[in-house]
Amino acid sequence: MDAVTPPDAAAWPAPAKLNRMLRIVGRRADGYHLLQTVFQFLAYSDWLWFDVRADGVIERQGEVAGVSPDQDLIVRAARLLQRVAKTPLGATIRIDKRVPMGSGLGGGSSDAATVLVALNAYWRTGLAVTELAELGLQLGADVPVFIHGHAAWAEGVGERLTPMTLEEPWFVVLIPACSIATSAIFNEPELTRNSSLLTIADFVEGVGGNGNDCAAVVYRRYPQVAAAAAWLAQHGVARLTGTGAGVFAAFADAASAVRVLEQIPTDWSGFIARGCNHSPLHERLAQAQCGLI
Repeated sequence: MDAVTPPDAAAWPAPAKLNRMLRIVGRRADGYHLLQTVFQFLAYSDWLWFDVRADGVIERQGEVAGVSPDQDLIVRAARLLQRVAKTPLGATIRIDKRVPMGSGLGGGSSDAATVLVALNAYWRTGLAVTELAELGLQLGADVPVFIHGHAAWAEGVGERLTPMTLEEPWFVVLIPACSIATSAIFNEPELTRNSSLLTIADFVEGVGGNGNDCAAVVYRRYPQVAAAAAWLAQHGVARLTGTGAGVFAAFADAASAVRVLEQIPTDWSGFIARGCNHSPLHERLAQAQCGLI
């Protein structure tokens, strides 16, 4: 089973994302960082399946390395929706994990968003997208963009979203052999936290740079990420996504991306995927709403 083609008609995608740029422009009194970032989805997903239960039990099936069911955003998202909607129903949720953890690709947040969107449909709880996004924010700052399902300019802690239409290139994404905790990078004393504010027009015109304020810290603390970025920079403009560890570069067509991926060192891992302005999750939701479960 790959991470692009739906394995069967019942599967729901939880797509990866890239931060096309990321600036840290301040810090709130509660410690949360204020950001400006641009999210775009990838045609590369975890896959989830849902079986509704009458007994109210929420159960996860499938291995998520190092994450117990009670800690998993999958289970936490289902229990949050169950509590808010006051539904007696439960669900067995099966996951096939494809998006690497600790890679800055948003896998856990995307899983949570897919759970909220899918169970809102299966349980017929009737929450609007905006209500689901508010719930998602309780689980993580990246969850709302996956729920809204459109590439976006994001501000605040990442929850204030303005939809964008971006070019949809092919990306080579390299995944160094390390998992990076977002909290570790955001707690780094040397992290830049005072970047100047940009506008959407600035980003589109390339004013102020389209880099990632976390990159310097990540590259210093994780030499393997720096090495991957340096290698990829020989073939395109290499950037870090989120707080890492994934690095990516854009290419005009699939053939160009494939040629680069075929050259990566044999002990590295990576993939190619098309950028998507519209999340495949919402395509799956449309099928469910048409009765094509």
